[in-house]
Amino acid sequence: MSSAINIEVVYGLPEKQSLLSLKVPVNSTVLQAIEASGIQKIYTDIDLNENKVGVWNRTCKLNDTLFEGDRVEIYRPMIADPKEVRKRRAEKAKDEGRADKVTGGRPNPMKNNKTEQNDQ
Repeated sequence: MSSAINIEVVYGLPEKQSLLSLKVPVNSTVLQAIEASGIQKIYTDIDLNENKVGVWNRTCKLNDTLFEGDRVEIYRPMIADPKEVRKRRAEKAKDEGRADKVTGGRPNPMKNNKTEQNDQ
């Protein structure tokens, strides 16, 4: 059995992304892998007290053990709450007539035709 495993550490900004491949000792933690990668020297804005981390798109703790082929991901903080963004987008669609004001779904064109026929 090998005494080292192959892993990747990734971090990205809109204008620059990094994927670092490295070998770490078996039973290394996420924190040890991040430190061994040197990615914090490349991206000085990484603060492991603030940034969440994950392995293959699943959040994890810094003391979780890594396995062969794992990809450690360092996540940036969210700048907007996704629920609030969706809510504002839905309100805008209602105001512009692209969504039904009652259901929030697409407006029913037949509903408008019935109203116009009744008015005649």
